[in-house]
Amino acid sequence: MLKTKRQQAIVALCELHGVVTVKFIQEQLNVSDMTIRRDLDELASQNLLIRVHGGAKSLNFENEKPTELSHGEKKQLHSREKEFIAKKAAEAIHENDTVFLGPGTTIELMTKYLPKKKLRIITNSLPVFNLLTTNDHYDLYLIGGAYRKITGAFVGSIANETIQKLSIQKAFVGVNGIMEEFVSTFSVEEGKFQQLVLDKAQQKFLVADAYKFNQSDFYNFYNLNEIDALYTDDTISEVVKNHYEQYTNIIH
Repeated sequence: MLKTKRQQAIVALCELHGVVTVKFIQEQLNVSDMTIRRDLDELASQNLLIRVHGGAKSLNFENEKPTELSHGEKKQLHSREKEFIAKKAAEAIHENDTVFLGPGTTIELMTKYLPKKKLRIITNSLPVFNLLTTNDHYDLYLIGGAYRKITGAFVGSIANETIQKLSIQKAFVGVNGIMEEFVSTFSVEEGKFQQLVLDKAQQKFLVADAYKFNQSDFYNFYNLNEIDALYTDDTISEVVKNHYEQYTNIIH
């Protein structure tokens, strides 16, 4: 690939993903890491991107203030992909399981596909709880605490103390970003609670649409190496899938 085309591609990757690592660019463009590092330094000197340790980020990413989308806004994003993930993830749940379902629009969709059999379901999500109250097959437990209206989740010290007293077979947790081995979310309190949930669970599962890969949010709360599987949608590229399978099992 010609240098001009290569550097244009690098800038485009930065604009698309916000933050990119040298390793990720190398896999996308199939060139040496030394060449990429030289390109990044040159592009940074031309003020076309911002050089960071191990990679680069777009100029727009630097200027954006972190914001958290409302529950309604999240429901309208990537709805087909979320439906795909929800159906696939629900297949891992079986009769008599004790399951934790976290907050998030993808996990809310999972409630449609749960087996109509005896289950014990624990959640700190008011929307998830409300969607399940009409089903007599389920023993349903809502974890209380400080209420975050923007996500409909209960968090904080009361929620943290309660979850540590419970046994969980399978936990399903959503994320806002996946960057290398780390998964992140916007809220520190939600992240800390989700960390406790995953630590307690015998089997740990994440759900995230393909747009969450190579993105990061404010608070890193878990490591992909400790996750049993990550459920995503069918738009994930083979390159991204192969890269992240060094950390965990990617199911789509």
